[in-house]
Amino acid sequence: MNRRIFHIDMDAFFASVELLRYPQLKGLPVVIGGHIDYPAEWPENEEDFKDIPVAAFPRLRSYFGRGVVSTCTYAARQKGIHSAMGMMRATVLCPDAIMLSVDFTKYREYSRRFKTAIGLITPIIENRGIDEIFVDASEHPMATRELAEALKQAVWDATGLTCSIGCADNKMLAKMASELNKPNGIYIWDLDNRTEKLWTMSVREIPGVGPKSQERLAEKGITSIGQLAALSDDDMHTMFGDKTSAWLRKASMGLDDSPIVTESEPVSFSKETTFDRDMDAVWDKEQLTPIFTHLCIGVAKELKQKGYTAKGVGIKMRYKDFTQVTRELMLDAPTQEVATIRKAAGQALKRAKLDKKIRLLGVKVYHLERKTPSEEGVPTGADGDIKATLAEAP
Repeated sequence: MNRRIFHIDMDAFFASVELLRYPQLKGLPVVIGGHIDYPAEWPENEEDFKDIPVAAFPRLRSYFGRGVVSTCTYAARQKGIHSAMGMMRATVLCPDAIMLSVDFTKYREYSRRFKTAIGLITPIIENRGIDEIFVDASEHPMATRELAEALKQAVWDATGLTCSIGCADNKMLAKMASELNKPNGIYIWDLDNRTEKLWTMSVREIPGVGPKSQERLAEKGITSIGQLAALSDDDMHTMFGDKTSAWLRKASMGLDDSPIVTESEPVSFSKETTFDRDMDAVWDKEQLTPIFTHLCIGVAKELKQKGYTAKGVGIKMRYKDFTQVTRELMLDAPTQEVATIRKAAGQALKRAKLDKKIRLLGVKVYHLERKTPSEEGVPTGADGDIKATLAEAP
């Protein structure tokens, strides 16, 4: 039996959830990112949000800081704004765009709603993030388009939001298909002519092909998937080696045998922050120390809440010039104690050069092991241990 894989992608998810609360902003450029200080007269009752005049919303032109765009409406995308863009850059592109704060609690609730609705129809689901999933409907009795329409309707009924759906016989093509008829569309890949559409597309549309691979291919004059398919095996192997060249060869033919993964274990937990201004490790030590400790508390809390211990601790720094460094350290025994993580992170930090101003700082725990979940929060007595380790901070 041929596989029948759907990729379901919520349309501009964060922004769409916000437009449910603020319907008066539909059709306008809206940017979601960071924390916004709303005016003092902002209604406390969410039911009153729909009555806020458009003129009362904060605009990008008033923003100053180092935040990034989490997402934006399609009207904002038409101005050149996109996810992960710096908010200051977005301000240049569309100063009159409306700003809204990120509300992950609300987004997680709507994520749960749409995934539950899909699961009632097709229970074999791979969770790919807060706003997208893969579904294996190979054995579902409904015809493909009928099923796609039913899935879209189920999402709408559960959330009031639209989604885009792609269908093919593998995950790669299904994901690519979901991008071809956005927003609120369905695209079913013509498997009898598998490469006809595929070969006209850019190599950057292949999931997993990043900027560096694109650059290497562009140096050879290869920008389309069709050109990639025509590349000789020897040339592809020279450029990418055994494993990657074999994967690219299959991808260029529209082939992918990766399974639907219904359960997976996390490999790491991390917390990071981007500073409002570049920080100096010496002159700004008093400000950096509590921030660094707070990041360690965050990963320790996540370990305890999700029932894991970690044997590896790492730090990440991004400097003013956007270069990045990571340092890692292995513990003698797995832990979920914040004081142990804080001390190890401080030791890892000492291994990095601190001669340039810092733009971003992060802490990661990895080599995770399952543990029976204990009481949530910071371990009792840990605060005293933290204070004893503050000297290890930058």
